[in-house]
Amino acid sequence: MDSLPSGVLVLERGWLSANIIVLRGADEAAVVDSGYWTHSPMMLDLVAQAVGDLPVTKLANTHLHSDHCGGNAALQVRHPALRTWIPPGLADAVRAWDEVALSYQPTGQHCPRFKFDGTLAPGGEILLGASKWQVHGAPGHDPHSVVLFEPESRTLISADALWQNGFGIVFPELHGEPGFDEVEATLGHIERLAPRVVIPGHGPVFTDVVGAIGRARTRLSGYRADPARHALHAAKVLLKFKLLELQHVPLKDFTAWAKSVPYFLLVHDLWFAGQPLQEWLVTVIGELVRAGAAKSDTEFLANV
Repeated sequence: MDSLPSGVLVLERGWLSANIIVLRGADEAAVVDSGYWTHSPMMLDLVAQAVGDLPVTKLANTHLHSDHCGGNAALQVRHPALRTWIPPGLADAVRAWDEVALSYQPTGQHCPRFKFDGTLAPGGEILLGASKWQVHGAPGHDPHSVVLFEPESRTLISADALWQNGFGIVFPELHGEPGFDEVEATLGHIERLAPRVVIPGHGPVFTDVVGAIGRARTRLSGYRADPARHALHAAKVLLKFKLLELQHVPLKDFTAWAKSVPYFLLVHDLWFAGQPLQEWLVTVIGELVRAGAAKSDTEFLANV
C-alpha cells in the first residue's frame, strides 16, 4: 500500500496464519511474526520473494500464539544468522518449552520449538529494516502481547490488539480472569499514539483508525454486557481454526478431539454447563455450518 513506509511489505494471510510483515533496510531485512507451522513452506517462499538478495537477520514476535510464531523454527533453520526477539512475559516458558504456559496444549494447537535471543520490553525500541520501532505493551487478547510503533510515519503493527473490525479473543476472560479492562486500556493507548496507518495481525492494512477503534469499543461493550457471547465466539474461533488445519475430519473424531482440549472443557464448564458437553459441541459446530464457516453432510445438518 502507498500508505506504508518505504521498505515495509505486508504479506496478508488467511486466518490460519497471522499477517507477516517484511521490513527491508539497506543491507538486511527483518520479519515480524511468522504464521502457523503448517504454512511454513509457503511462508519461507513468500519471505524469500519479499527480501530478494537481502539477508534476513531479525525476527520479532508481537506475541506467542501459534498463528504468529509457528513459523519461527522454520525461519531459524533457513536463516542460521537470524536473531529472534519475543515479548518478555513468556521468556522462561520458551526456554523450558512449557506448552501449557505457551497456550499450545490448552488450545489443541501446535508450534515447533524455537529459540530466542532477546526480548521486546515495553518502553524500548528495536531497529527493524530502515527504522526504529517503539515497543508498547498491549495486554488484553494476550497478557504478554506488544505492538510496534514507528513514530515518523506513525505506522502501528497492532497484532491482535486492533483489527479493522474488532480484536482477538480475550483469552484471560475464558478462564474467569479479568481481561476486558485491559482491552479497553490498550485501545486507549493506541488512540493516544494516533497512528496514521495500522498493520493488523489479521486482515488488510487500514487507515481509518478512529473508525476501527470505535467498532472495537462497540464490540467490547457487547462482550462486557454478555460475557457468554464472547465465550461462545471463542469456542467457534478455536473450532474453526482446527478445521482450517485439518480441512476434513469425521464428526465423531472432531468432537473427540475437542473433548481433549482444555479450553473447550473450560468454556463449557464456566459458561454452558447446563448443556451436556457432546450436545454443546455438536450445536456449536452446527452453528459454524449454518453460518457457512464449515461444510457438512445433510445427515449431520438434519440432526442439529
